[in-house]
Amino acid sequence: MNFIKCGILLAVAISQGLAAETLFSNWTFKVAPGSKTGKLYVFSRGDVASGVTEIALKSTTHGVTAEKSEQISVGDSMTAVHDGIFRDSWAERRRTPSATAGDLGLVLPMYTTDKNGSFQEPAGFFSARSAERVLETPLDPPGFAEDLDSAMMYASTGFAYDSTSNILWIARGAAGVTKYDISKGANHPEITDYILNNKEAKLEKISKGKIYKYKKSKNASILDVAINPKSGDLWIASEKGMWIYDGSEAKSLKALDTSKRVTGVWMGGKPFQIIAEISKPGKDGVQGSLMRSTDGTKFKKVNFLDTTGKVQKKDIFANSNYTVSDVAFLGDKAYIAVTSTGGKESGYLLLDSAGVRAWETDEDDGSQWLNGFERGVIDRDEIITSITTFPLTKNITGIAVSTYGNGISVSADSGATWTPILNRARLSDNLGSIRMVPSVITEVGAQSLVSYKVSKPSKITIEVFSYDMRKVRKIVKDAPREADNSRSTYPKEDFWDGLDDHGRPCTMGIYYVRVKDNHGHIGWGKVMTMGGR
Repeated sequence: MNFIKCGILLAVAISQGLAAETLFSNWTFKVAPGSKTGKLYVFSRGDVASGVTEIALKSTTHGVTAEKSEQISVGDSMTAVHDGIFRDSWAERRRTPSATAGDLGLVLPMYTTDKNGSFQEPAGFFSARSAERVLETPLDPPGFAEDLDSAMMYASTGFAYDSTSNILWIARGAAGVTKYDISKGANHPEITDYILNNKEAKLEKISKGKIYKYKKSKNASILDVAINPKSGDLWIASEKGMWIYDGSEAKSLKALDTSKRVTGVWMGGKPFQIIAEISKPGKDGVQGSLMRSTDGTKFKKVNFLDTTGKVQKKDIFANSNYTVSDVAFLGDKAYIAVTSTGGKESGYLLLDSAGVRAWETDEDDGSQWLNGFERGVIDRDEIITSITTFPLTKNITGIAVSTYGNGISVSADSGATWTPILNRARLSDNLGSIRMVPSVITEVGAQSLVSYKVSKPSKITIEVFSYDMRKVRKIVKDAPREADNSRSTYPKEDFWDGLDDHGRPCTMGIYYVRVKDNHGHIGWGKVMTMGGR
């Protein structure tokens, strides 16, 4: 395949003159370090388009602000996030992997639509080589694709870049692992496919033109990859344990039982640590464990400690039906983003040398380990989809999370405080413009944020009216709100969930939202609800 011809330059949309905080949508799925210090890549997907935004960030005494952003659309025929990311029962398919891969830039999966019109057909990967262009990089499906139960069995679920040899390794499920060698330049790749032969304990090279038959009894799907920065070896997480490839042969890691399904591996931190996820679908959700090693020879289950420091006897990770969506390292801490089966709970676990520590004991004497909405990581109760650390300034390492519906949040103080950054249209002060985000409430339980701005401290009243101007809901009355350069909204209160004052779903239709302050200013917004569906 000629990848110079097949690499299609996609539409470029540099957001000059637009609001600084500009994403394709607030439905963000991946955050990753940008091309320079103080920059962050964000992949977001909306109803119309999806793509990568590179945001320039600045740390201030009041938090983190977005200075400028540049957008690159990936069009409407391809995207980096498959449609089953939340409902999928397989842990490795419930995250969006990425890697910063030399001249390839930011690497993300690429999906196209299947026969049902869903983005569940693996097609290769995206290569965001700068803040101005993204290339589509097709990868051939395996020759035995028709023998598999679904195309998602060869989805790209992990990337690892070896900067010493300029090789990108791609975990491709039943299709094994692809070696994408760009040592001769990003436009002249050498591509080699391997498949894991579990019976003969080796990584087999698939010769061009050879018809290879995949057998579950013989072969093991490769689910994630990582380069060990100390040894330079490739670590391979598979259906049959963890394997280490030194460039010539692959050996199973005895520290992780080959009968275990290892779905993820992450490395980093000071002191160095390796985190592995073991997971498989069960009758009551996901059955999994979180493992850790400091030397690669011994792995132990991660301890969960209550607020007194007492280690819990039961496996909290397994009992919560968590799957790992991402891991970020900062010093001796690991920030592990997790989501429960069905996406009902999400947040990150803060892991130190002793284990994951609870930050609160609730009314039922249960411990709380998840850092999310209640901890101020995000200001609306949405799913956290990924997490990363990145150089915010020369002296500050920032942390960022992406969310499904609330843009991204960034911290400049190791997670103590967070600043939300949303896809925001410009708002004028004194309630000059009101914006509902999103503009449609699609189902019961969904929310639309009332966005507004005041130029001085005010008391705000927000009410909802039907199309014939009947008042159906009073959201807040005389609620104190501070002046803000961006917006004065208090997300924990200033939203409408489509219900009336009696808690009943309003009928489908368009509704008007009135915002008043105590200085005589009035603003109007408009939102649609789909009713009680």
